[in-house]
Amino acid sequence: MNVDQQIQVLIDQAPRYGVTGAEVEAIAPVLKALAQQLQHPQYYIPQTTERGWVMTTLTHRTHPELSKNAVYAFSNLQSVLDSPHIPKDPGIVALPMPTTHILFQMLAIKPLDSVIFFETSNNLQSGTEISRKDLQDSIYQLLKTQRSASNLPSDIA
Repeated sequence: MNVDQQIQVLIDQAPRYGVTGAEVEAIAPVLKALAQQLQHPQYYIPQTTERGWVMTTLTHRTHPELSKNAVYAFSNLQSVLDSPHIPKDPGIVALPMPTTHILFQMLAIKPLDSVIFFETSNNLQSGTEISRKDLQDSIYQLLKTQRSASNLPSDIA
């Protein structure tokens, strides 16, 4: 599924998430732009059998009082199995999710600070991090711009 198809599915399923299709459509440009910065249309997210994402608390190396909650997203299933970041637990499964859906879900999972996307299976030490704050800030800027544009006088041309 390409990014546009993923967005359409989110719009169609919006009521499941307690939002309207119009609300998803309003933030779609941000979801699309971030998804296009990543290399894969879907990633595997380690989850509990109850479908809760497996979160890892990361602590700053030099400032241990600073921490954040992260979810790892892997480009393929084998990477999940090989990862030193995911506990070897039979209660954890890894399911594929479209990239835009991962980004959209980030908004709803309050304790989640970041998703770290591992682009290649041969490098599980370095990933692309997208923070929830950056996602929220980008959406805020987009909505602010959209509101400003809608407040323009009708005779602007």
